[in-house]
Amino acid sequence: MINRICHRTIKVGLFALVASAAMNVQAKIHTIRFAVDPTYPPFESKQPDGKLVGFDIDLGNAICHQLQAKCVWKESNFDTMIPALKARKFDAILSDMGITDARLKEINFSIPIYNTPIRLVARKGEHLEPTAQSLKGLRVGVEQGTIQETYAKANWQSHGVEVVSYADQSQVESDLINGRIDALFTDAVQAQFGFLSKPEAKNFALTGKAVSAEGLVGPTAIGLRKGDKNLKTAIDKALVTLAKSGKLTKIEKKYFTTNVIVIPQNK
Repeated sequence: MINRICHRTIKVGLFALVASAAMNVQAKIHTIRFAVDPTYPPFESKQPDGKLVGFDIDLGNAICHQLQAKCVWKESNFDTMIPALKARKFDAILSDMGITDARLKEINFSIPIYNTPIRLVARKGEHLEPTAQSLKGLRVGVEQGTIQETYAKANWQSHGVEVVSYADQSQVESDLINGRIDALFTDAVQAQFGFLSKPEAKNFALTGKAVSAEGLVGPTAIGLRKGDKNLKTAIDKALVTLAKSGKLTKIEKKYFTTNVIVIPQNK
């Protein structure tokens, strides 16, 4: 009788170990499909040979390396990313997406990674401010689905400012250069290191103060589906490790001359 009980106990114990091992195997992240909008340098852009490059690309590759997972990059228009994420067309959004109250109703986010201001870009000497009074009667370009579009439509559009939305950032920049719009409203770091560094943008500059709005303008993170707790935990841990090891700072300095990372680092 004792042997039967012992045998049964051993079988139960072995079953528990096997089940636990199976759960651990399932918990490992093998592949992460990241969505990016490759019209937004220096965060992400595409080289003539089709290779994706930029801060977010390096960051995603570093996360995958840390997790011993494979990175797969999915190109997407920014304004369709959240519906596509929810439809499981990819696993995460790594495309300079800020945390906002509206987005938190739809998806989850990793821990905040970096924080950059949003500002206007216009011709040098125009001294425009990001206010309805300063922009009244003018055309301001924004990329669809961005916090800049949301802010501009909520605060300026009803006061005589024409907010013009574009499918991607390169179209906004092209129309600013060609005089079809009067100003561009975008991420200040993207403007400084992505747009204003180009020869064709030599007559343009950042103008006015940075814009802030509680719940509408927040730090940037990786967008994730609600319920994907395993992936969120893995990515959060990888981000903390990358920050503490100095690898995140190394990526930051490759693209920016300003400090934008908000994850605490070892001193």
